[in-house]
Amino acid sequence: MAIFSVYVVNKAGGLIYQLDHYAPRSDTEKTFSFPLDLVLRPRDERVVVAFGQRDGIRVGHAVLAINGAEVNGLFAIGSQLSPEVGSSGIEMLETDTFKLHCFQTLTGIKFVVLADPRQAGIDALLRKIYEIYSDFALKNPFYSLEMPIRCELFDQNLKLALEVAEKAGPFGPGS
Repeated sequence: MAIFSVYVVNKAGGLIYQLDHYAPRSDTEKTFSFPLDLVLRPRDERVVVAFGQRDGIRVGHAVLAINGAEVNGLFAIGSQLSPEVGSSGIEMLETDTFKLHCFQTLTGIKFVVLADPRQAGIDALLRKIYEIYSDFALKNPFYSLEMPIRCELFDQNLKLALEVAEKAGPFGPGS
């Protein structure tokens, strides 16, 4: 079991933090952005291009990153398509090879974790990431709201939380 990536998206939809914690091994890698003129398919624990070419992307290339605006778009689409009135958007998106878990705060900050579908305790991990964000980014006098997070203590504590989550699963009340 593994946690692949963590993203923090500001209320305007901008990606303000990205941590690639674990990426499955692939032969060809490239980061690209929306809109996609490609067909993507899950294969061997990764998402690969099945059809189409663009900007040097060819069939067989693995998708390893998600653009922050796309995550924000997922929330908008999820809230519009939800049968629940007043839905805040997607909380979890599940595929055969990964689960995308989302936590949106009341202030509009979104925390997104991309993990192995068998990984347990992601909801508690998302709350822990929010706690780490509050303690180490928001309380940092050099951090400006809505701007990219560049704080060594935030990085260190986030990586520690991810390691604990991968090994032990859920966080207890006092962790």
